[in-house]
Amino acid sequence: MTRKNIVIFLIFAALLVLPLAANGLNNSFLINMGTQFVIYALAAISLDLVLGYGAMVSFGHAAFFGLGGYVVGIVAYHMGMGETIMGWTGSESALVMWPLAMLAAALTGLVMGFLSLRTSGVQFIMITLAFAQMLYFVLVGLVTYGGDDGMSVMSRNLIPGVNMDDPSIFYYVCLALMTLWVVLCRRIVNSPFGMALRGFQQNERRNVNLGYAPMRYKLTAFTISAAGAGLAGALWANYALYVSPDMASWLKSGTLMAMIVLGGMGTIYGSILGAAVYLGLEQALTAWTENWMLFLGPALILVVLFSKRGLFGWLAGRNSHD
Repeated sequence: MTRKNIVIFLIFAALLVLPLAANGLNNSFLINMGTQFVIYALAAISLDLVLGYGAMVSFGHAAFFGLGGYVVGIVAYHMGMGETIMGWTGSESALVMWPLAMLAAALTGLVMGFLSLRTSGVQFIMITLAFAQMLYFVLVGLVTYGGDDGMSVMSRNLIPGVNMDDPSIFYYVCLALMTLWVVLCRRIVNSPFGMALRGFQQNERRNVNLGYAPMRYKLTAFTISAAGAGLAGALWANYALYVSPDMASWLKSGTLMAMIVLGGMGTIYGSILGAAVYLGLEQALTAWTENWMLFLGPALILVVLFSKRGLFGWLAGRNSHD
């Protein structure tokens, strides 16, 4: 077993036993933190698909995260009021709502990507940021749904035969979805499609001369990435039972990017480690000082300076990239 495989095994083993350890210690807070790790890891993995493998520095992925959460929240609001949405009575089923959140995020990502990918470099960063901020202010203006204050979600979506109100079971549902997303993203990046996408990252002109169309590949990856972020947003709405425009703010996009840099870009698994370390440090430092970013910032700088492949690359060694 290679060093990389050992690190991956330890990451997933720790995630699997976390609820057991929390119950053994009678500490439900650990399960809540673990659920946050897994949900944010899912969002970070989605962003890493375009950032780490396609060199698309998107500062707008929080828009998809927020949109996924609001799909769940808005449907729950109208069902609670006994109202229909364009003649649809709504649904409490996770098997309906979560794919719907992914679809809404994917369609938004398709439009945003189609317009944004006509630019590159700093222009691409700024236009994705602009789109995300547009959605943010749209959500702030939705007074019916709480405006700037957001709104509560009365209950979690349902899966037949699964007690979603049990924190441990909900954690394992989120972990299972994150694991499936990891498998999907790994298959994508190791497929001919993924190889072409990485080719554009290394030398776009050469790939174009070989007959590959950059727009088609990048837009497909961007849309898939948006769908993953939308699923993470739907899971967050179910976890927190609350949605707000802050889910779509540029600060959230920056948080996801920091997680990827901390864990390691272009590694998939690094996003899981980055999310856990980032949120863990945030939790530990905020208990000590409200100026926790003064300490987290230098930690990120040290990781960038001394381990360009992030924490996962440092732990896994040379073969940390897929």
